[in-house]
Amino acid sequence: MKRLLSTAVAGLCCAILPGPRLARADAGPPYLTNDPGTPGNGNWEINLASMTAVSGGLTSWQLPQIDVNFGLGDRIQLTYEIPYVLESGGGAPGASGWSNAYPGIKWRFLDQGEGGWQMSVFPQLETAGPAGAERRGLAGDAPRLLVPVEVAKSVGPLDLDFEAGYYFPLHDHGAEERILGVVAGHRFTPRLELDAELYNDHAMAGLPNYTTLDVGGRYRLGRGVILLFMAGRSIANSSAQVDFMSYLGVQILLSHYGLELEADEH
Repeated sequence: MKRLLSTAVAGLCCAILPGPRLARADAGPPYLTNDPGTPGNGNWEINLASMTAVSGGLTSWQLPQIDVNFGLGDRIQLTYEIPYVLESGGGAPGASGWSNAYPGIKWRFLDQGEGGWQMSVFPQLETAGPAGAERRGLAGDAPRLLVPVEVAKSVGPLDLDFEAGYYFPLHDHGAEERILGVVAGHRFTPRLELDAELYNDHAMAGLPNYTTLDVGGRYRLGRGVILLFMAGRSIANSSAQVDFMSYLGVQILLSHYGLELEADEH
């Protein structure tokens, strides 16, 4: 999901500027940082959301933001992410259109069980957006290859997730870019998890270059349905200030190849 918010923030900057899921607090939606978790063999994780980014008088909405994941075995996840972007403000006419998509595959190559060390690699291809969307700043210059590594470990009452990644331009499109993120959280009840996240996105030349702090959580509404929420903003004198960002969505968990909603955790 972070790939999609990065696209939104970058667009504003250019305009102005577990085997199966484990019972722990995790990164991944609604956060920018990803984690090593996968849905489990034959299971689906579908995230449908609205995301907002405000910067220098411009507002960008990703509505909908679509993030679909499928478990292939207990340690592999197939992913496809894409947002529809609406942008307004700054004295320019409003614009809308589909942005860059992010197909990818995650492999958790280290798994010491719940609370132990977990590590994964999650390469994703940032595809080129429609030509009109790129001209209007709704999609970034692509294709690029993003290669991140995710690490997770529980320390006392806290569940920690860390991700570091790098964008490699393909065919002279786009810029080199480095991402770093860390999420710390705790699952307070079987239904409620709360977390805090620190995230940095730094292009090697130009924008984006920002550090954000956000808080959010997940609340299980019922069998296989989870409410996702997050809000934050830039800190540390970012050269591409994000005045406000938010995420509100729902996560749908399907088991048995999508035939039924995932059972509640106890």
